[in-house]
Amino acid sequence: MSNTSKELYSDRSDVSGVTADGAAWLASAGTYPRSTLALWEDRPDAPVVLPCGTAFDVVSAPAVFGRRMLDQLWDEGPGSGPVAAFRGRMLLFSAPGTAYRLPSLLRWEEFGRTGAVPPLLCHGNGDAVTVPAPLPTTTAPTPFDSRWLVAPDTRHPWLPGAEILVWAAVRAARAAVRISIFPPADQDAKVYDVSRRR
Repeated sequence: MSNTSKELYSDRSDVSGVTADGAAWLASAGTYPRSTLALWEDRPDAPVVLPCGTAFDVVSAPAVFGRRMLDQLWDEGPGSGPVAAFRGRMLLFSAPGTAYRLPSLLRWEEFGRTGAVPPLLCHGNGDAVTVPAPLPTTTAPTPFDSRWLVAPDTRHPWLPGAEILVWAAVRAARAAVRISIFPPADQDAKVYDVSRRR
């Protein structure tokens, strides 16, 4: 990587920018890492499609549920690996092999069987995902923009495995369940305005 591109990455301190080491780790997933890095040198705002299964797997969750999982990982768990938002979904980068194991672990869990955990798309060996550009765009983000929420910043980032992600999914599902001490309202009941009593 040239000095110019190292400067581009190194002066990014916000969560949406990828460091030079993080870009090298992402590029290592592809067949031609130097070509990916060369593309990012010329166009640091270009998203790239990378294969899963060697450097990382990706678990794609609906945005709101994925955010709840991420909150659980950071509030009560060990933290997360890199995380991106892409087209209304949350992409949680995970250890290779997670895409194979996570669906079966969720089926064993009570919340996975009841539908409390929404369908998680698991991308592993043989799949590919679009990763956001290393540097954020300068335009105002829209809900369908791709961007880094937890940017890769090292050549060997910590990646959660299937057990940690199933824990986060179950905790997120439990947090979403609302328990009320009041019975649900009867839709056919008559409502009287008692504020006008004499």
